Amino acid sequence: ISTERMRADFLANASHELRTPLASLTLLIETLSGPARDDPAGQARFLKMMQLQAERMRRLIDDLLSLSRIELDEHIPPSDRADLAGVAREVADTMGEMLREKGVSIDLRLPAHPVQVVGERFQLAQVAQNLIDNAVKYSKPGQSVVVEVAAGGDREDMIAQAGRRWEGASRVALLTPAAAANRSYASIRVEDSGQGIDQRFLPRLGERFFRVERELGDERGGTGLGLAIVKHIINRHRGGFLVESQAGRGSAFAAYVELAGEG
Repeated sequence: ISTERMRADFLANASHELRTPLASLTLLIETLSGPARDDPAGQARFLKMMQLQAERMRRLIDDLLSLSRIELDEHIPPSDRADLAGVAREVADTMGEMLREKGVSIDLRLPAHPVQVVGERFQLAQVAQNLIDNAVKYSKPGQSVVVEVAAGGDREDMIAQAGRRWEGASRVALLTPAAAANRSYASIRVEDSGQGIDQRFLPRLGERFFRVERELGDERGGTGLGLAIVKHIINRHRGGFLVESQAGRGSAFAAYVELAGEG
């Protein structure tokens, strides 16, 4: 598919996604102006619904802008250094309120020492944020999300260590870096104990606007851009992105990027 065609499809999808909450807002405003004008209880309910739709639009616009910025620099590999373990810890620390609301905890499994990788700290934080957000969203109260950072190993080692843990799981490599000699990687793996994802959906998880809920007839859920953002960031970092999932056990996503050399 040509770049122009992809851009046109992206704009068409973005317009469609924005039009849905906008149509809901318009309908709610009409209801408030007419039938619900003298119904205080109805007004409170409709205003809450309007707030939810406005929030959905804000999240979608934020993710669209984020994805556009990432794509602009995707051809330029980062040259900075970042501590992947420190990034994971910081992101987990910012999620206290969301975790309390959901009744979910985070089990951080980090090395005692920094894990220096070749990467842009802000973008790696976006990767951690999106993966942990997703895991929390699909967790039930009382469950724990495991966030693990590990270092060392070439591409095949990373695929085995980070993406082949569960014997009965279905798994897909959503992104695999070109083979390179003498290149070692570090990974961040986030696993939940949710219901798992049907095997047929796994290859589509990095697609923009793809949402498993919608495929199952449920229009709720996120923007469908979180995993696309992760995939594009990891592509810029010349890394890999894996998923494994098992019904009744949960899902695990792992991203790996190049370890920084000594000095």
